[in-house]
Amino acid sequence: MPRRQLKVTVALATAAAASLSLAVAPAHSAPSDPVDPAVWIELAKTLEGTAKYQYAPFAVTDGYEPLWCSADPALGGTNYHYVNKKLYGSLDPAKPAALLYEDRTNEDWIDEASDTSWLDDLDALDGGTPPVAPSAATESRRLVAAEWIVLDKDQDPTTDDDRPSLFGVPFNGPVVSSGVPIHYNLQAWIWKKNPSGMFPRPNLAEPCPAA
Repeated sequence: MPRRQLKVTVALATAAAASLSLAVAPAHSAPSDPVDPAVWIELAKTLEGTAKYQYAPFAVTDGYEPLWCSADPALGGTNYHYVNKKLYGSLDPAKPAALLYEDRTNEDWIDEASDTSWLDDLDALDGGTPPVAPSAATESRRLVAAEWIVLDKDQDPTTDDDRPSLFGVPFNGPVVSSGVPIHYNLQAWIWKKNPSGMFPRPNLAEPCPAA
């Protein structure tokens, strides 16, 4: 990603975070989305903390590995989960344990169906946005969501007395899936509108199909 594109991405995220800190709810808020202004302030930290990961190779450099995939019936396509195992257990809004990406469907840097489309009601930056130059598959993947993963203390899927919460939302689980111990998870779709809401129940992740 050219330096100018990255600067615009980070600047946009910073502006959005500042707007959210003033308790301006995103334009795509669904009835199931949070209404507490304090939640939007916390989500602003996530937006700002993950802005640079719009460029997937930066996520890899910072310890996120593309480990598994999940199908998304509501949106179509495949979500690629980039996981930083060192952040298992993190409840810091700015430090999710996983980042979800999808393949871009066109060469637009920001289009009406993805990225920060949900910031339409927030203050916009002056000037246009540059197009994304053709690149390798990993580089062209679009960041759509952040995910927090907390391992289940007793590794017993029949008990949930240690269920965590974040943004006032209880985590899903305990989840039994391949590639990760029994855990709880929570996704926040801050970079793309999800018809199931800001905090949808995640689909089961599996090993990615061979390219």
